[in-house]
Amino acid sequence: MIDLASLVALRTIDTHGSVVAAADALGFTPSAVSQQVKRLERQVGVPLLERIGRGVMLTHAGRHLVDEGSRLLADMESLESGLHEQATTVAGRLRLTAFSTAMRGLVAPVAGELRIAHPELALTLSEREPWDTVDLVATGHSEIGVVHSWGDVPLSIPDHLVTTELHRDIADVIAHRDHPLAQLAKVTPHDLVAEDWIATPEGTICRQWLNRMYAGTGGLPRIAHVSMEFDSHLALVRAGLGIALVPRMGRAALGEDLVAVRVVDPVPTREILALHRRTMTASPAVTAVLTALAAQHGAENMAGQNRVGQNRADQNRAEASD
Repeated sequence: MIDLASLVALRTIDTHGSVVAAADALGFTPSAVSQQVKRLERQVGVPLLERIGRGVMLTHAGRHLVDEGSRLLADMESLESGLHEQATTVAGRLRLTAFSTAMRGLVAPVAGELRIAHPELALTLSEREPWDTVDLVATGHSEIGVVHSWGDVPLSIPDHLVTTELHRDIADVIAHRDHPLAQLAKVTPHDLVAEDWIATPEGTICRQWLNRMYAGTGGLPRIAHVSMEFDSHLALVRAGLGIALVPRMGRAALGEDLVAVRVVDPVPTREILALHRRTMTASPAVTAVLTALAAQHGAENMAGQNRVGQNRADQNRAEASD
């Protein structure tokens, strides 16, 4: 009889390209993952992996086992979800993967509430970029993913994943209160062509959107400083080193030194999506998490709008007192 846990380990090695990376994804030691593969090889009687340089790849038999076995694992997952649905039990272990601002502005509050409402449900949280999250959910290494999709920046989602739109998040230009932009109620990309930007690294979804936002201006944004985290962006803007485009969800308080300015034509908008495999649609645990995420994001979006209005009011009071 083929051991399902060992089959999962082999599939994870195929996804990540090495035993060490697979162990990291599964939360095991590399030795434990190697032992699982060896157990599987003894059960089927043929080699399943071959070493290529510092990595490994599946043998022909290993490829057949992973391809056919993935359907078996999906059927088992669907069976388990159906059993939980009949029992109406919000229980078990779910792995949830999300991008950074969603983790602090959306997932963290929900995880705390779910822990109280459903003590038999255990959530394991992991912070990843959207493309990585899609891959982890698609390959069975995470049950729920939270991703963002900016305008027409493509985010390819496989057909066997179900998407739930949680809400739409808006980004504002953040400028120092002494910057001329801080005096404006709104700006367009044409107002920003000569500005120095603090931006995420090249290749990230947020950077791709910033580049596309400049379409029609005759150039690209002038990137002065690069940082992955929006909290760092705020610190750099506060130091007078440039401006930044920062979404409202999960955004730290701007304080007296920073001003959020609305952007129009186009409005920088991103869809916040939750993903899960179609085989888990019947799971009460998945339903409970998705419902909580949708409810929390609605509250967070309203809070973000209120913060923008309060920020403008604070700026007006500061100008009046100068």
